[in-house]
Amino acid sequence: MAGLASLGPSSRVPDSVYDPASVEGPTYQRWLDLGVFRADPSSDKPTFTIVIPPPNVTGSLHLGHAFQHTLMDALTRRRRMQGYDALWLPGMDHAGIATQNVVERALAKEGQSRRDLGRDEFVARVWAWKEEYGGKILGQMRRLGEGLDWSRERFTMDAGLSRAVRTVFKRLYDDQLIYRAERITNWCPRCMTALSDIEVEHRDTDGELVSISYGALTVATTRAETMLGDTAVAVHPDDERYRHLVGTMLTLPLTGRRIPVVADEHVDPSFGTGAVKVTPGHDPNDFEIGKRHGLASITMLDERGVITIPGPFLGLDRFEARPAVVAALRAEGLVVDEKRPYVHAVGHCSRCGTVVEPRLSLQWFVKVAPLAERAGDAVRAGRTRFVPGSMADRYFDWVDDMHDWCISRQLWWGHRIPVWYGPEGQTVVPHPDEDPPSDEGWVQDEDVLDTWFSAALWPASTLGWPEQTPDLERYYPTDVLVTGYDIIFFWVARMMMFCTYVLPEVPFRQVAITGLVRDARGRKMSKSAGNVVDPLDWMNAYGADALRWTLTRGANPGVDLPISEELVQGSRNFINKLWNATRFALLNGATVPDGGLPAELSVPDRWILSRLAAACTDVDRLYEGHEFAQVCDSLHHFAWDELFDWYVECAKVPLREGGTAAERTRLVLGHCFDTLLRLLHPLLPFVTEALWRALTGVETLVTTPWPTAVGAPDSAAEEQMLRLRGLVAEIRRFRAQQGLQPGRLVPATLAGDLATWAPYIGALAQLSVTCSDEMPAGSGVLTSSGMRIGLDLSGAVDEQAEKARLSKQLAAAEKERDQTTRRLADQGFLSKAPDQIVASMRERSAAAEAQITRLKEQLRSPLSRIRSHHPGT
Repeated sequence: MAGLASLGPSSRVPDSVYDPASVEGPTYQRWLDLGVFRADPSSDKPTFTIVIPPPNVTGSLHLGHAFQHTLMDALTRRRRMQGYDALWLPGMDHAGIATQNVVERALAKEGQSRRDLGRDEFVARVWAWKEEYGGKILGQMRRLGEGLDWSRERFTMDAGLSRAVRTVFKRLYDDQLIYRAERITNWCPRCMTALSDIEVEHRDTDGELVSISYGALTVATTRAETMLGDTAVAVHPDDERYRHLVGTMLTLPLTGRRIPVVADEHVDPSFGTGAVKVTPGHDPNDFEIGKRHGLASITMLDERGVITIPGPFLGLDRFEARPAVVAALRAEGLVVDEKRPYVHAVGHCSRCGTVVEPRLSLQWFVKVAPLAERAGDAVRAGRTRFVPGSMADRYFDWVDDMHDWCISRQLWWGHRIPVWYGPEGQTVVPHPDEDPPSDEGWVQDEDVLDTWFSAALWPASTLGWPEQTPDLERYYPTDVLVTGYDIIFFWVARMMMFCTYVLPEVPFRQVAITGLVRDARGRKMSKSAGNVVDPLDWMNAYGADALRWTLTRGANPGVDLPISEELVQGSRNFINKLWNATRFALLNGATVPDGGLPAELSVPDRWILSRLAAACTDVDRLYEGHEFAQVCDSLHHFAWDELFDWYVECAKVPLREGGTAAERTRLVLGHCFDTLLRLLHPLLPFVTEALWRALTGVETLVTTPWPTAVGAPDSAAEEQMLRLRGLVAEIRRFRAQQGLQPGRLVPATLAGDLATWAPYIGALAQLSVTCSDEMPAGSGVLTSSGMRIGLDLSGAVDEQAEKARLSKQLAAAEKERDQTTRRLADQGFLSKAPDQIVASMRERSAAAEAQITRLKEQLRSPLSRIRSHHPGT
């Protein structure tokens, strides 16, 4: 900045180094004090609504949260700046199993269990834990800068949402869409509850595959102990090998029970022996076979996974029984084959890691067919749109073939099922406004509802349903749901089912599907892989904005995002560049114009304003398509490649000269940085707030109007700047090739009627420029797009040293060419090497040839070359 016409450090000029830790906390608190995130139901502005996917009350912020929350925050902040009454509603999920497990572990340390306390006292302990420890993630969300309306924070078990749950249960029950029945469910013997599919993690496990003789047939199983509950062997009806056995009886080994051979089309005759054992009480497919053939369902494992069949295995844990059963079969000569290890996918409880057991139990279910049909029709009719559109196919795969939903859980923490049973076998489901039966002998169902049951109402219940509240009337349906493709079925489909059932409108107009955050190698993050990253660590090291920019810059719709610390460091570098460039503008008197810009502008002024207008248009278009990564690329390109690298450097010329040109430049600088900071604010809220307040002196950027493109594209200015940039780039390359020090001023002569460009070329290329059509003898002459300049290198370059340097490079290039040519002439190499290796060798050879040609040309006349440059080639 030496030599620039500075106004002196203003009281608003920020510190020389950006320190996120000193900026972020106070800035967020000031936003809260100003109430800038609060929605206003009495406003006449158009509305924009997002309800946050509720994180678990037990959870901490992970990169997946940070990723999706950053996108939601960006959308909401932009709409707020565009003049919308923007509501981003926060809340938490009660996380039934996870929360109960946390409290039970705490009780175990005290030598107690929940049953020692009893239900009411245990639930009271969970509420106490929630008040003391729950919600840690909410503070972490503030740390990320999330602009949520905290005055509307909801919890899935607060009074209003509990009323919504009871209301929809009653309505579904009355419409015969809820029923109780014995079905196969995922069962966790540790948590002792049924699980939804999303609560089961399938992991490849080393197991065993044991083939067992059942007399006339051989079956294979990975769970040998379950043979104790077999009630049939099934074969395909068209399998000629076994057709004669259908209808006959076999003796079940070790038990002596007689079981039938049945024909069922579910059996795959090409898999294994083509015969399968049927255990209706412990396998969902076998249960369906059992229903079709009237087979008994034997429960041979209790809720803890212990054998209940009388005999030598009674009382054994399932994993103790497995080897014992195989040993007994082996002793009787009935083991035909054994494979170990046999790798296969085994379901584990996502909360405690216990192997899940398919088990027949009495549960409550939602009859989903009519609800799913309505949910599918809403998307097909375009009332809800998926982004990207291809994700709708995945949604239809679920809603068009959905099985009835098991909604009961054998827990104490959660929404207790609002069903009462009478002493004479009566069943009553009271409305929330009705008192439940209290006469002697009446008891409430012991189970609680699946957490996803209350979550399915989230967009409606958080805004007040079942009451017709002002918030529900104004902010429903919501505008966008931002979520991952991994829960389209588990949550998106269920919200569509429940909300279209209780209200005429869809819950959200758009579903913006993200990918998953993965490590730098594309692997899923997990504790077992050792690649889990705590986002707070990166925020502490580089600031919240650096993490936000990294996540957003990789956010392509529906595509997984690989992330690394190096990427966050790169984002931090961009933020530092933004800080330093804005600080330069402030130190040199940049001023946001009160009215319009001056009518008389230089070509660089007109060019940067044209590029800024293009950036505004581009960013708006990309935001509407949820193309966050491209939004970042567009802003990064404008900021770094055009404003910082070119216009700021050009601006130094009039700033040095002073006068009217300098004042005009300060206004253009002020306008450009004002607009850029507003464009960046939804993505980088903290640093832009600090810089914009320094630039304008205004209280906050959060509620400042969103910028729009001003003026038509200035093609003439863009063409002239393209020529200038092409020539400067050519000069810089020439200087580098000649080994000239970057800061050394070199005399140069600019030919033609280009005197107005001389100061800019001199500043951008470190030249001392004069204008003349005559080029001095010995000059290195360069041309670019009709512009011609000669560089006087006399005394600047040691010609002998330069020739020696070029000769050394030439020898190395010739050696590379000779080596690659010999390899490419070797037929053995060509026939054996992978295609990519051969292609790489050809590329190396071609590059060496090109380098040899260039170096020979330089050696012929290193100080008197004429080069041609065509921008864009």
